[in-house]
Amino acid sequence: MSVFTHLVAELGRLLEPVLAQSATAAAIVLFTVLVRLALHPLSRAAFRGATPAAGCLPILLQLPVFFVMYQAFSSAEVGGKANELLGHRLFAAPLGARWTEALGEGGLFGAQGLVFLGLFGAIAVVAAWSAVRGRRTAASVAAAAAVTAATAPRKAAASKKPGAGGGAKAGVGAGSKAGAGVGVMAEVSAEQQEVMRKLGGVLPLLSFGTLITAAVVPLAAGLYLLTTTAWSVAERAWLQYRKERAEQLMGGGVRSSL
Repeated sequence: MSVFTHLVAELGRLLEPVLAQSATAAAIVLFTVLVRLALHPLSRAAFRGATPAAGCLPILLQLPVFFVMYQAFSSAEVGGKANELLGHRLFAAPLGARWTEALGEGGLFGAQGLVFLGLFGAIAVVAAWSAVRGRRTAASVAAAAAVTAATAPRKAAASKKPGAGGGAKAGVGAGSKAGAGVGVMAEVSAEQQEVMRKLGGVLPLLSFGTLITAAVVPLAAGLYLLTTTAWSVAERAWLQYRKERAEQLMGGGVRSSL
C-alpha cells in the first residue's frame, strides 16, 4: 500500500501547479484511467466473447486496486508514518471523508455535502446511461432471436422439397431432420427471448448499486468508482459502435458485389 500512496502522491505533486488542492483527486482519476488502459485488451476480448473467463477478469483484477484505494484513504498511518493522503481534498471535502462525516460538517448542502452530492449526481448519470444501453442491448438481442425463429421454418420448408426417384426419400429424410432442428431452434430462441427479457429488466438496475457503495466508502474510493464505471460504459459503447460499423461495411461490400 505504501507503493500506491507514494505513486498517487507523486502524481498529485505533478498536477498541483495546475489543480492546486484538488491535484490528488485528479491523480486518482488519472491512476484509474491507467488501470483501465492496462485492462483494455481483456475488456475487448470479453466483448468479442473470446473466452467465458475474459468477461470476469477485468472486474476481478480491479478488486485489489479498489481495496488498496479504500485502505489508503482509511488508514491513519502507512508504513509506520502518518498518511499524507488524508490531508488532501477535492474542493472542500477531504479525500478520506465519508458522506456521513460530511453531513456532520454542515449538513446535506454544506461545503462538503455539496461535493458528495456532485459525486452522486455524476454516478447517477453514468448509471442511467448504462441502464439505457443495457435495455437497448437486451432488446436488440431478443429481436435478433425472434428473427432467427421466424426465418427457420422457411429454410426447413425449402429443405423438404422432394427430388426425383431416390432423391425423394433423401428429401423426406432431410426434411424430417430439418424439421426437428427447427423445433429445437424455435424452442431455444423462445427461451433466449425470455431470459433476455428478464435480464433486460434487472441488470440495468444493478448499475445504481454503485451509488450505495459510494455513499459508504471514502471520497477517494468514490472517485475511483465513478471513473471506472464511466470508462466501462464508454468503452463498451465504443466497441459496440466499431462492431456495428464493421458489419455495415461488410454488408455494403456484399451488396455491391452482387
